[in-house]
Amino acid sequence: MATPRKPVTFTGNSPLAPLMAQLVQEKRACGYRYDEYVSTLRRLDTYLSRQGLLQVELPKAVFSPWLAKQAHETGKTQSVRISTVRQLALYMNRLVLHADLPDPRTGAKQSKSFVARILTHDEVRRLLDAADQIKPMASTHLRHLVLPELLRVLYGCGLRLEEALSLRIRDVDLIQGVLHINDTKFRKDRLVPPARPLIARLQKYAATLGPLPADAYFFPSPRGGALHSSGVYRNYRELLHRCHIGHGGRGQGPRLHDLRHTFAVHTLLRWYREGADLQARLPVLATYLGHASIDGTQDYLQMTAELYPEIVSRSDAAFSEVIPRRRPS
Repeated sequence: MATPRKPVTFTGNSPLAPLMAQLVQEKRACGYRYDEYVSTLRRLDTYLSRQGLLQVELPKAVFSPWLAKQAHETGKTQSVRISTVRQLALYMNRLVLHADLPDPRTGAKQSKSFVARILTHDEVRRLLDAADQIKPMASTHLRHLVLPELLRVLYGCGLRLEEALSLRIRDVDLIQGVLHINDTKFRKDRLVPPARPLIARLQKYAATLGPLPADAYFFPSPRGGALHSSGVYRNYRELLHRCHIGHGGRGQGPRLHDLRHTFAVHTLLRWYREGADLQARLPVLATYLGHASIDGTQDYLQMTAELYPEIVSRSDAAFSEVIPRRRPS
């Protein structure tokens, strides 16, 4: 069962705040996470309040300036704002309240989808070695303990960063060797069994942390709460620099999320070299990664084939129907 979410409230701002809260509750009742839209609604609420909106209405003249593309903003970010206002307006229209609908086609053209940066086995080894060499410092408290194991869980289990950072002590069964991943991207809980060597490392890590309550975070911040993703990313970038793995800057990677992609590609490569039936194993990988369907997992076959041509050249007859060919652009 998915972890219940706390009610969302918008207090002391625009006249539309109660409607925004109702919209969020409705979306979540239908099974949507809606997290990105919540933060956007909060910004919209602040904007409307500053504009002096006094009536329960949403006229185009008021929201249009807020939807305009900002400098150095991606098309995707703008499209989220446009979509948020549209959904709020549609909700208000259902309640027979005045709200103009923004045209979804007015947004800037979005850039190409990000291409995953798959780390080599040697790069992964260097990255983890660099993490193991982090020195204890009073200012960073548990960083030298937490970061090496967090990175190993991201790569060794293919978790999304938010899934790893949300793990509580009660979610990590180091006796049975299972991670309980709750309330995931697609609102599905799943069980993830790490490899035995990783379980052994996590057992030593947990023993070093000492006894903690069941609801404590498994990867705690210096103050004992949840680690913030931005802080983890800064440390990750620093480690990449230390082990001479180039980072192309914003939108170029390797991102932390690329550790998940790297896990999937390396898993498929290992299965192929073991002679496994990749088509039969794809549902297993999809379940392990928490994909909603096998379609997203199928993309990893293409990545694996492009990075390791031996898979196609060595046995094309056996895998020609399994590994999709890149469509011409």
